[in-house]
Amino acid sequence: MTAPTSSFHVKTVLAGAVGNVLEWYDFALYGYFASVLAVLFFPSDEPSLSLLSAFGVFAIGFLARPMGALLFGYWGDTAGRRSALAWSVILMAVPTVVVGLLPTYQDIGLFAPLALTCCRFLQGISVGGEFTGSVTFLVEHAESRERGFIGSWAGFSAQVGALLGSGVGALVTSILSQEALYQWGWRLPFLAGSVIGVAGWYLRARIPESPAFERIRDGGTLSRAPVREVLTEQSPALLRVIGLVVLHGTGFYLLYVYLTTYLTTVTAVPLGTVLIMNTVSMTLLAVLIPLSGRLSDVVGQKPLLAIGAAGIALLSYPSFVWLTSGNVPSMLAAQVTLTILMSCYLGPFFAAVVELFPTRLRYTGVSAGYNIAAALFGGTAPLVATLCIKWSGTILAPSLYLTLCACLSLAIVLTLPSSPSTEQTRHG
Repeated sequence: MTAPTSSFHVKTVLAGAVGNVLEWYDFALYGYFASVLAVLFFPSDEPSLSLLSAFGVFAIGFLARPMGALLFGYWGDTAGRRSALAWSVILMAVPTVVVGLLPTYQDIGLFAPLALTCCRFLQGISVGGEFTGSVTFLVEHAESRERGFIGSWAGFSAQVGALLGSGVGALVTSILSQEALYQWGWRLPFLAGSVIGVAGWYLRARIPESPAFERIRDGGTLSRAPVREVLTEQSPALLRVIGLVVLHGTGFYLLYVYLTTYLTTVTAVPLGTVLIMNTVSMTLLAVLIPLSGRLSDVVGQKPLLAIGAAGIALLSYPSFVWLTSGNVPSMLAAQVTLTILMSCYLGPFFAAVVELFPTRLRYTGVSAGYNIAAALFGGTAPLVATLCIKWSGTILAPSLYLTLCACLSLAIVLTLPSSPSTEQTRHG
């Protein structure tokens, strides 16, 4: 994989991306240990109700994300990107560690699930400003000729975090007995999140501010009310971001989160095999995103975004036919095909959304648009897919929902300019 160019220091890439690793590390952990947390924090005579409660708390984080987007967006556009990002990674790390220290329902009763809910809410606020803030920070540090590549490292780091969380969870569950896992072993991966948090804060506290932000600060053109200005002056850009995130959010959660449960439900393929296929696909996606970002710097963002969205719109249904065939090589081929198309879309995606806003409103605009769409389409994707199957009576219904989302995003892609505007190029 091509390394960052000399004009962009590796330390800055690491600082911008490390928070995403922590964010998705925690995401993977909570999903991996949901069944354990359900028993320890939501005991019930009905295991399904316990699990439902655990996933309900998980959803709380999505509801908090738009709030975090406005909070950190205001912070980043008025006080600086570096300060907002340094504190966002702390706000993510502290609740993650606290989850690993929480007494269970058996110890303190109802206070245990309430405390877990509060932790997830704080993490949701942090995530609301973390991912989009890091994307903004990375792209603004990059030269115009490498924005796609540098911005794509935000996507790469998210994949690394998810894989790291799954790997740590698998390691802990494989080396400990079930009794030890439920007594204390489940806490270790959450406590380990402190290492990523400290590293993230250390790196972000010692990197230079975004050059684009410094220019408008020195020029005295900082926004005093970025939230109001985004809503009143940048509504077309805000709607474009929401439209572009529809495929990003729905595609990721359907193809790499929901798909494992879906395939074990509609086929006889063992869970272990499905997880291996999912891990292979996520690893491939992590590798291809920066390569796609680099390619977008050569051929342009719009062509790759269009190829990815159009390809998914056309191939979702036949791919799901293969995915539900029960034939492992065909299933893997289908998931790899969709992964390649997703990488075409995600590679240039990050730079594309940043360039939709002027520098003075960029952190707020990107954060608000991204997290509103993530809450509406990303977090709800598994639920909507399940309801589509129930209402339609066909197991291929999720592919039709994915096709619809791809078409919506493609329509927005076609409205994008072929190259960044002069103002955006000048202000990064």
